[in-house]
Order: sequence, then structure tokens, then C-alpha cells
Amino acid sequence: MKKTLLFAILMAFAIMSCNTNNEIKQPNVIVILADDLGYGDVSSYEQNTLLTPEIDRLAESGLRFTDGHCSSSTCTPSRYALLTGHYPWKNERAHILRGDAPLIIDTARTTLASVLRDNGYATAVIGKWHLGLGNGNVDWNQRVSPGPAEVGFEYSFILAATQDRTPTVLLRNQVVVGLDPNDPLEVSYGKNFEGEPTGKQNPEMLKMHPSHGHNQSVHNGISRIGYQKGGKSALWVDEDLADNFTEDAVKWISENQDGPFFLFFTLHQPHVPRTPNARFVGSSGLGPRGDVIKEADWSVGQLLNTLEDLGIEENTMVVFSSDNGPVLDDGYHDDAVTKIGNHDVNGVLRGGKYSLLDAGTRVPFFVSWPGTIKPGVSDALVSQVDLTASIADLLGFTITSGADDSEIITDALLGKSQTGRNDLFMEAGGKVSMQKDEWYFIPPHKGPKVYGGVNIESGCDTSYQLYHKDDISQLKNLASEKPEILKELNKFYNEKRGTKNEIKEQVFH
Repeated sequence: MKKTLLFAILMAFAIMSCNTNNEIKQPNVIVILADDLGYGDVSSYEQNTLLTPEIDRLAESGLRFTDGHCSSSTCTPSRYALLTGHYPWKNERAHILRGDAPLIIDTARTTLASVLRDNGYATAVIGKWHLGLGNGNVDWNQRVSPGPAEVGFEYSFILAATQDRTPTVLLRNQVVVGLDPNDPLEVSYGKNFEGEPTGKQNPEMLKMHPSHGHNQSVHNGISRIGYQKGGKSALWVDEDLADNFTEDAVKWISENQDGPFFLFFTLHQPHVPRTPNARFVGSSGLGPRGDVIKEADWSVGQLLNTLEDLGIEENTMVVFSSDNGPVLDDGYHDDAVTKIGNHDVNGVLRGGKYSLLDAGTRVPFFVSWPGTIKPGVSDALVSQVDLTASIADLLGFTITSGADDSEIITDALLGKSQTGRNDLFMEAGGKVSMQKDEWYFIPPHKGPKVYGGVNIESGCDTSYQLYHKDDISQLKNLASEKPEILKELNKFYNEKRGTKNEIKEQVFH
């Protein structure tokens, strides 16, 4: 009898031990990606003009990176790099996409989602997609393929492109939600459908007026990029999108709480059009842009509360970042410029969305895993492009092909090392800059010095630019003072990029 009891106790401890080891080996993974959120938009980055207490919970419970980057200063290429571990400038299709663009991720390519799915994880993407759907000739009234499922996501609840582009419908598992087959949806980026109003021709229908572009199909009092017809029962309510996505994410986490799971939760805030739910209107004092950041902060809090309520927060690693840097006027008159007050969306950085300068790609970046990652601040150079290789390494999974630009920086992400990448390439509209060791290097690029529509420095110049990492605001160009360093960096850049930039005396001024 005693032997039987002893055996039962030992077996119970063995099972508990196996379960514990399994939980440690296979944590849940959530990647939260904001849209156009700047380095200066999160209060844990030492600003007090716009408070983000829920996002700050991640900083307080984990690591806040001061040198964390996306791979591009615009959304589609940045998202492509995060999921594939492949630099976007190596894929000529990785640029800002139309709403009817085909999927730009090769379905044979390894992605962060496919690695985890193939190793037993439940996988989902909820929120903004903007990586293309279908093969370029989409019938929105049928299941659209290829899409998220074909690149590793078992479940998806998404908007196809951006909130300011047609089609303005949501898709669940690549099927338009709520579509009436008797009112088929049609989408065009070539010409308008006969009889359909536009913002340009019918400004009296608008509750938010465009400042540049964004004057085509009208829906919910907002004119968009692109045209659409029909599908009236499926059209979203802009002010409800945050609730739609947050409720779905909470539900999905609850259904998959036994794990392991991977959730890619892609916020659309503070991208235009900025349409906060009535609960958040006026909450920031900075106009709609600030209000939708407060709304995004609430969404993050709902996910964190869910993890705590389910008792799985200590077995869940949460990564939070933004797809690119900030912009104020990005196509609509929404008081973003007039009500900005003392708030600096860039923080101490220079540039912004669309820019080669640091504010284009240096973004808020946190990694939280309570009980595993010690809270603190890290100055390690880390990039979203490294998530695929590093998360796979953390979990003991092997990537046999693909993710060739994704480096294993697991120790940096876990706070075990202050050393991240040695070099990183960033792009803006096909133009590429580089950070290597303690230097930020921008070769000559043609283009305006200031993007007129958005009033942001482009980083383009006829001369070389060289900034030391201690000059975080990139105020002093040291290219002419450090010729040997410039020559070494230029050689490295050319070798990696396959370019032939030659340094000549006349490129300095």
C-alpha cells in the first residue's frame, strides 16, 4: 500500500514537472504592433504630454529598448520584414500597397507565424493586414486566397489594407463579414463606379475633409483612397473598429488559453482617418490623433487584463512596437497639427514617417514576460526583423530556410545581454540607410529634403550623412570630419546592398 502511494506521489510530481518544463519551453507569444506611433508618443519614453499607462505596464514589467527599430518608415514593408525576417528592400513588391493588391509574401517563404504553427502553436492575426490579399484579381464575394492562412495564420480577423483605403470591410478567415450576396462588393483603384459619390465631387457628404488625396469613395462621412460599390451590409463603422478588434482578440485568447498560442495583434491607431470611439473623444486634449492613441492604450490594457484574469501572464511573452514613425497631417484635416500643443511625437529624434532619418524607424519597443524578463532599460540595437529567428531560437525551433536577414538576438530581447545587432539596414520608399556599430550612415539619395504633403524631413541629400549614436537628434553631420570611417561604412554598405556609391570630395558641404 505504501509503495503504491509513494509511486502515485512520484508520478504526480513527474507530471507536474513535465507540465512546468513544457510551459517554460513553450510560452505564448503576443506581438502588438501600433500604426504610425512615434518614439515620443509613449509616456514611458520620458514624456508627460500624452499619458499611456497601459502600454507603460509593458515597460514596467519588462524591457524598454531605447534603440529598437522597425525595418521601414512605411507600413507594408515594415510588416513584411517583421513576419518574414527578410529586408523589404530585397522585395520590389514590398511598398505601400493598394487595397486590392495581391499578397506580397511568397507562400513558400518561412514566416514567424508558419514557424510557430508548424510547431504546434495556435496562430492568429487580428487587426490591420496591409500585406495584400489574393492574386491581383480579387472577387470580394468569395473567400479571398492566398492570404493570412497561406502564410501561417490559422485564424484571421482583419481589414485588408488601411482604414483610409477601400474596401472598407472586415474579413474573418478571408471572407468578408456580413456581406449580402444580393449586394455584391466591387472595388476599383482605376476609375469610379457610375453614380457613386466621391469626396472630391460631394464634399457636402463629409464629416472629415481631406487635406491632400483621400478624396475618392465616401463611406461613413469619410472619403478614402480607391473606389467601391455595393456591400452596404458589410461596411464597417470606423468608430467601432478598436472595439471590434479588441473584443475578438480577447475572445481568441480566452479560447486558446491552454496554449501555446501566437497572436499578431495589429492596431490601426494612430493611422488616419483618426476616428476615436465616443468614449475617447477629448480624452487626450490633443485632438483625434491623441484620442486614438488613448484608445489604443485601452486596447493594450484589455489584452493584458485578459492574460492576468486567465492566470497566464507569466507564461506569455508580449512584444509591443510600431510599424513606423509618426506623422501629423497624413491626408485629413483632423486638428493633428493645430492641437499638438507641447507634445513632440518624435521625442528627441529627427524625421518621422516616410523618412530615412531616425524617427522614421526608431520606434517604441518593449518585451515583457513577467517572471522571466527582469524589468529594465536596454540600449541594445534590436529590430523587428529579428523576431522570427529570435523567437524560434527561444522556443528551440529550427528555421531550415528563409528569414535570412533575421538575426538571433534572443539574449538581448530577454535582457541577458546589452549587445544586439552590429548593423541594421532601414528603408524609406526604396531608399536605404544603415546603422552600424556606433554610426548612422545615409548615402546620397535623390529626392526633396522635406516631404511637402506631410512636412517631414526626408533624409534625402546630395551629400553623405554620418551621425554618431550619441548624437541621438542627428544634429551634426560628421561625414567630412571622419573620412576614414565614412569610407569604411560606405564599403560595407556597398557590399551588403550590391551598390557602387563612390565617395567624392564634392559630396560634402
